[in-house]
Amino acid sequence: MRSSGDLPDALAPAEPAPATLRPLPDVVLDLVPHGGAPVPRDVALTLLRRQLGRIQSRVQEAFEAHALSGLTAARMLGELTDGLIFAIHAYTLAQVGPVQPASPQAGAPDGAAEPPFVLAATGGYGRGVLGPYSDIDLLFLSDRPMGARGRRAVEFMLYLLWDLGLKVGHATRSIHECLEDARADATIQTALLDARFLAGDPAVFTRFDEAFTEARQRWGIGQFLSAKRAERTSRHKRYGDSPYLVEPHLKEGRGGLRDVQTMYWLARYAFGVKRMPELVGPESPGGGLLTAREARAFRRAWDFLWTVRFHLHYVTGRAEERLTFDLQPVVGARMGYTRHGKQDGVERFMKHLFLTARDVVRLSRLLEPAIERATLGPPAVSRSADPALTRAGLAIADGKLLIMPDLAVDRDPGVMLRLVQASRDRGLELHPLAHRALIRSAPFAVGMRGDARANEIFLNLLEGRDSARWMRVLNEVGFLSRFIPHWARIVGLMQFDTYHVFTVEEHTIEAIQVLNELERGELAEAIPVASELIGQLHSHRALYVAMLLHDIAKGRGGDHSELGAGVAQEICPRLGLTPEETETVSWLVLNHLLVSQTAFKRDIDDPKTILDIAEVVQSPERLRLLLVLTVADMRAVGPKVWNGWKATLLRELYWRVAEVLAGGLSVPERDVRVARAKQAAASMLEGQPKEWVEHFLGLGYPGYWLSFDPESHARHAGMIREAEERGAPLSVSTRVLEARAVTEVTVYCSDHPGLFSRIAGALAVAGATIVDARIHTMTNGMALDTFWVQDAQAGNIGGAFQAPHKLAKLSVLIEQALSGRLNLVQEIRKVRREPARLRAVQVPGRVVIDNFASNTHTVIELNGRDRPGLLHDVTGAISAQGLQIASAHITTYGVRAVDVFYVKDVFGLKIENERKLASLRAALLAALTPPPPDEEALPG
Repeated sequence: MRSSGDLPDALAPAEPAPATLRPLPDVVLDLVPHGGAPVPRDVALTLLRRQLGRIQSRVQEAFEAHALSGLTAARMLGELTDGLIFAIHAYTLAQVGPVQPASPQAGAPDGAAEPPFVLAATGGYGRGVLGPYSDIDLLFLSDRPMGARGRRAVEFMLYLLWDLGLKVGHATRSIHECLEDARADATIQTALLDARFLAGDPAVFTRFDEAFTEARQRWGIGQFLSAKRAERTSRHKRYGDSPYLVEPHLKEGRGGLRDVQTMYWLARYAFGVKRMPELVGPESPGGGLLTAREARAFRRAWDFLWTVRFHLHYVTGRAEERLTFDLQPVVGARMGYTRHGKQDGVERFMKHLFLTARDVVRLSRLLEPAIERATLGPPAVSRSADPALTRAGLAIADGKLLIMPDLAVDRDPGVMLRLVQASRDRGLELHPLAHRALIRSAPFAVGMRGDARANEIFLNLLEGRDSARWMRVLNEVGFLSRFIPHWARIVGLMQFDTYHVFTVEEHTIEAIQVLNELERGELAEAIPVASELIGQLHSHRALYVAMLLHDIAKGRGGDHSELGAGVAQEICPRLGLTPEETETVSWLVLNHLLVSQTAFKRDIDDPKTILDIAEVVQSPERLRLLLVLTVADMRAVGPKVWNGWKATLLRELYWRVAEVLAGGLSVPERDVRVARAKQAAASMLEGQPKEWVEHFLGLGYPGYWLSFDPESHARHAGMIREAEERGAPLSVSTRVLEARAVTEVTVYCSDHPGLFSRIAGALAVAGATIVDARIHTMTNGMALDTFWVQDAQAGNIGGAFQAPHKLAKLSVLIEQALSGRLNLVQEIRKVRREPARLRAVQVPGRVVIDNFASNTHTVIELNGRDRPGLLHDVTGAISAQGLQIASAHITTYGVRAVDVFYVKDVFGLKIENERKLASLRAALLAALTPPPPDEEALPG
């Protein structure tokens, strides 16, 4: 057997095992006593299980005591597993009998003797590294196809391994079969690259190794490289094409362990090297493809990822590779990450992980093209026929753009920006060697800060065609962090919530991508207003710079909008923006949440809401900028954040504020507006009996008439008339609004305290989530409550609640809830609970009571952990305080619920008594606190 120092580890030298780790007993002596017969199989199985337990506990104890890093633990586990496999191999031969070597005499019949076989490790086990729950991949290798005794030995070994509970991948092949199978299958080639001798006749393995090396030279690296690239593309598409997903797949995602292994496989295939340091220095294969610093970066990444993986396996007790929200704080704490300044320990841990993934992406872009060129020959670099390219220091190879090989980037760092600009303008792809040059030259961007020509090109790239693509390139190669120092602070920065899908800098680039799509007209159907407005903007450059900087101050504590506005004041002049542009960018960063927070948290039918935002915005141009910025920001958060309902609210808010800024009469005196609404409703009811129309027009208080359009008033009139004619105590009407991605539920019944709470509870039981509500008591004592709901089921989050059977059930549940025949508390508990991975995200309850946001109502804003029945609980608490809810505005950010209620007391007045406010705040905080779990959370 090989020693651990001989293991073909791809990236790092072995660390010595701690002195406290005494050698494990040699189980072979117990299985096959010296000079005696092997023990019975059941006895052997007991001894092997005991040995396997010793191996696993020994490594786990040492790792969790921080005596081993992840990579050292993986090597140690691999080495100890070697001993176990060697013991099983020896016991197998003692049971089955040794396989005699074939007769060397020429012409000996095939059945005269069995060919010798070798037991080899492949896959990760072949590389000498194992995770706590990794598969053990074995190759039973022989010169010729095995005979009956050899096949019995293989079967005996495999059943023994399976009975031990090990996951075993295995193949039985002759040398010729290995080569034939591998020739057309890169997966088999990869497995054989990792092959390592364990036991048996070493001469057989040597013959295989030599034959496989010769075959690789004959096949060439081109086919292997193409296959690995295709495999990587498919893998990234499945597990995450961004290294900055907030729940990353540690093994298969971009920047994960598999990407590091791919670089090792390519180097191993091309040069036969077993460690990355072998590629350092002019005498190394390829002439020095890596610097010593880059080789150390590979080692650090490899070790860190293995450490995270070991913790992940031990925490979950299985081969879990996705680092979900519930596991992140646990793993981060085990690795020693604690709160530092304004940043939680889990956020510090995840930033380290994302920076490691970024390093893996960069190192892959560095090494892969270098291996390709070293094996296939240098590219045929030609000076372009375009003299402008030549003057810019650029050339073309393989039809792709790169920096002239003889140009010293340290003396002319501007060539980096000229390269990217030329690639965009001429529609030429960047050569892989260009990416390699950009990564190695990125530190020179520091010297370009404040350079007028560099600023001009950068801003041209930022606001030009497909700018998100070029910002992503500049970010990935490390240019942006050097050119804009504040950018480095948000790279890899995550927010520990379920709302944001990407890290901060990746979200920013995604938002720029949405701006690009708006300009190309690709979102004209989904977002017509923003698509039209972006073409009307005069401050185009300011918009793109504001988007680049809108989250630049996140992670610093305090209001990131206010802090970011200050950062913008510093950065914009340095980038060459005019004072007017600087002011616009700073204002946009300061107010980039104004429109969304107003639309989703305030009653936009309240005149004061519109006047307040108009006073802040003041300019039609700024309003246009703010709407476009808001839309792009929201769509970039994640695929489930944007929906038709939010689009409708933003659009309505925009037009109302725009009309005020244009000097229109969208906020005339209340009585005038009510009179106009009644007049419009009457015209919609033309043809109805005059007495009935007059009766209906007298039913609504002013707030009712100002809350709906004439078409809705007409529908309500029909609903009320039918209810009165039938003497129905309850009427429920549903209407699917596909354009808004919501379903409108209207309930007409006798008003009584707690009505909103009961209806909200029934909707929760039905599987509907409320996104907005209007509550109105009519002059006849009846309530006309309207709810806009979406489907809460996982497969249709953000969509209308529209399945016929669900709508029918919803109406029944409302009737049962209002009649008291439905135990809401009990039924809500039965609602499917959220996955365990989401329960780790904590949202402390917060109550804000505002008597200034509205002239007529007290506005209550609640922040808390969303859960089924939350609205039922908080509205019940509001009703228990003797308050009347006029409207509700429900917004969910991941697992954070932000619910806003406009309320009055029983006399129709604001709540201003301090004792009453204190009592209300305490009751709402209690309602926000989730009840103790009475059942296990669903698995993530």
